[in-house]
Amino acid sequence: MEFTPWTLFVDLGLASLLLLVGQVLRARLRAVQKLFLPANVIGGGLGLVLGASGLGWLPFSTSIASYPAILIALIFVTLPFSAASGPRRAVGRNVAELFAYSTVVILLQWGLGLALAMGVLSAIWSDLHPGFGAILAAGFVGGHGTAAAIGASFGELGWPAAGPLAMTSATVGILASIVGGMAWIKWGAQRGSTRFVARFDELPQSLRTGLVPVGERRPIGQETVSANTIDPLALHLGLVAAVALIGYWLAQGSSSLLSHYRLPTFCGAFLVAVGLKRILSWLGIYHYIDAKTMVRVGGTSTDFLVIFGIASINIAILVEYAYPLSALLACGIGVNWLLFRFWGPRAFGELWFEKSLYTWGWTNGVMAMAIALLRTVDPEGESHLLDDFALAYLGFGPIEVVMVTLTPILVAQGHGWPLAAAALVVAALVFLLLPYYQRRMRIG
Repeated sequence: MEFTPWTLFVDLGLASLLLLVGQVLRARLRAVQKLFLPANVIGGGLGLVLGASGLGWLPFSTSIASYPAILIALIFVTLPFSAASGPRRAVGRNVAELFAYSTVVILLQWGLGLALAMGVLSAIWSDLHPGFGAILAAGFVGGHGTAAAIGASFGELGWPAAGPLAMTSATVGILASIVGGMAWIKWGAQRGSTRFVARFDELPQSLRTGLVPVGERRPIGQETVSANTIDPLALHLGLVAAVALIGYWLAQGSSSLLSHYRLPTFCGAFLVAVGLKRILSWLGIYHYIDAKTMVRVGGTSTDFLVIFGIASINIAILVEYAYPLSALLACGIGVNWLLFRFWGPRAFGELWFEKSLYTWGWTNGVMAMAIALLRTVDPEGESHLLDDFALAYLGFGPIEVVMVTLTPILVAQGHGWPLAAAALVVAALVFLLLPYYQRRMRIG
């Protein structure tokens, strides 16, 4: 089918309709509320069932599989502009423990996933791509955004199946996050491990239904320019799109400058955004960029990325990879379970259950799932966990970006085993050094 502007219009309209239906189902069906499934995952699932891979009722174009690669570039542009500047404070024990635990989980998923795929699964299924193990971390600690990035990178390197597999991994991760998280909460409450536990009925209406009551609504951003000149939202959307375009050109140019290497578009867009932020700050005009508005632009892009990503999953590919993919994802869930059950109490000490539960939420699913689980056991925010996690993320966040960027390139060049070994060695070092740090903090 020939692609025209109206093709894009139909695809975007169908995705919007699915997103709205997903929100209605979340708001009206109590069973869906208990699963904490976001509207984008619900809508994406409906798109998969009703689209070309399912019943064929929705006339999506074949181009929807390409949209996530574009949307992830827009999302990465918003990241530097979404971080509001604030005062620095000393890194305390809580932050260090969250950093260590999260770093170990991230590197274990990357390292073990690659090692398992190359050392075990490839011996059973000989035609597996050497980067198959990266699907685990891309979907679990990464989520649908990272899944789109990994899928796009591997696709450009000759493995188009990576995209649907990574999207499936991210979707399974969200389900494991919620189903497993609720099971953990029940277990913790029975053992007396929870300190602030709440029942589902006690959660705020906005968290259960997704609809915010009048008295709890907050502005989604600030007007930084006069609408007589340019609409504030148009300014931010235009900035994001322009930076992403420059990042695309940078990525295109990298292939001609560097042999056997092409900078991923999302990485090029991120680098341009970081540089532009510094320039605007140096010129004294960065304050015209509103962080909250950028968060909303990134969030909107993420919603549509998830819709298109799940709806474009090729079920035939899932059938082809069903057994090795099931083994890989089961391994990832098992590793996270072992860390929660046996290392969590030792790694965190005080409030270990709440901290382990939060980490379980985002290292299987996404940050929204982690917050939903945390609100279940800490409805008043008494643990102050989100504040500590925000600081810890400054340390391990770059690790994710590096792994997402370099893994497809190194695997394509035959360096999968050294990459897996390096990830596992660093994870082991952090694992072993944390008790030493904790002892020093107690002595101090």
